Amino acid sequence: MSAILPPSERLWWKQPIAGVEWAWIGIAFVWGMIMFGMMLYWHIYGKQNLSNEVYKTTPEMFAAKAEKFIAENTVRMEMGLQGQEIPVVKVPAGGEGYLIARLWNWYPILELEAGKQYKIHLSSMDYNHGFSLQPVNINIQVLPGYEHVVKMTPIKAGTYAIVCNEYCGIGHHSMLGRIYVK
Repeated sequence: MSAILPPSERLWWKQPIAGVEWAWIGIAFVWGMIMFGMMLYWHIYGKQNLSNEVYKTTPEMFAAKAEKFIAENTVRMEMGLQGQEIPVVKVPAGGEGYLIARLWNWYPILELEAGKQYKIHLSSMDYNHGFSLQPVNINIQVLPGYEHVVKMTPIKAGTYAIVCNEYCGIGHHSMLGRIYVK
């Protein structure tokens, strides 16, 4: 028998399955079930996968909510990478903050307090973007037409970088944001 030549029995699928083949099928099935169980285990106990809420919205509706939040809670302005002014917005302790993803920036800069829990609402105004909060490795995909709500409790003061990890065009490399934790 050769791998180049066709099988001698043309209806190979009607041949009985050999014992060795059943063993490999069994091993593959058991391994698949173990891996499935591990995914559930790590989601619940591993603290590696983020559970978040997602709601349908429109870019206009989300932008209106975000702009209202920004107008009510802005504490100062800072310069962005392209020289534009970006508001720094203090999220009320235990409250909800809004963050907009659009070509090629995160808007606004959020200011949080360590030890307080927050709900951060994220949405994209144009394309798919990736929200990657470093160095804590919170990582979700932000889609237009959906409002993602991420619960977070910062435990350490510092400046955290938001990186877009979904290619979104020619300015993707400059799509950086910040979250300050005091």
